[in-house]
Amino acid sequence: MTGVWRCMLAIMVLMCVCLWDSGEAVGGAVSRPRPQRRPRKKPKVDPIDVTPPAQNIDIQRMTGIWYLLNTASKCSFLINHGTKVEPTVMNLTLNSASDQTLFVSTKTRHNHQCWEILQVYDLTPTPGRLTLKGARPELNTEIVIGETDYNSYAIMYYQKHGKITLKLYGRSVDNLSEPMLTKFEQLAAKQGFGLAYLFPFPTYSHCGDVDQDHVINCVPTC
Repeated sequence: MTGVWRCMLAIMVLMCVCLWDSGEAVGGAVSRPRPQRRPRKKPKVDPIDVTPPAQNIDIQRMTGIWYLLNTASKCSFLINHGTKVEPTVMNLTLNSASDQTLFVSTKTRHNHQCWEILQVYDLTPTPGRLTLKGARPELNTEIVIGETDYNSYAIMYYQKHGKITLKLYGRSVDNLSEPMLTKFEQLAAKQGFGLAYLFPFPTYSHCGDVDQDHVINCVPTC
């Protein structure tokens, strides 16, 4: 009998050891943290606060014809072809059906032919700040009318992907005053544009009427 009890005791001890081992293994499996996937990075959107604050612009007084006189930019196209820029004229018209959009017609030459580029600027709650919408929000172009007297000159800032372009417009090609050009150069210098990045535009031989075949809707690169 003693041998039988010893045998049964040995079997019970062995079962307890097995159960204890299996319980620890299960517990270890449950307590082990599962690997987690890293969250996807959100696409980077450049801030749009590089441009100066807009003046309290009366957009109605900005409508009409403006001649492009000078541009400050580090745009690769202008750097490579800045000496071959063509006379350019812009016409601003408020949308008669909605006071929240501004129609923009830009006429210039390309390959010795006159072209008209049509765009729509959305007005923002801030007077003097406009938006040219791209295919995605990060491709929008933010526009600020920095300075103007409505009758002779306007200085406008264009920002896309955090890069700035300044443009000097005049109501006429005949009122190019030295103080106006000096002011534009000073504002350009504040944005990091030296004289090497200033591109004067011709003030003669602007386009008149344009054939319908040469009217396009697009977003210029500069």
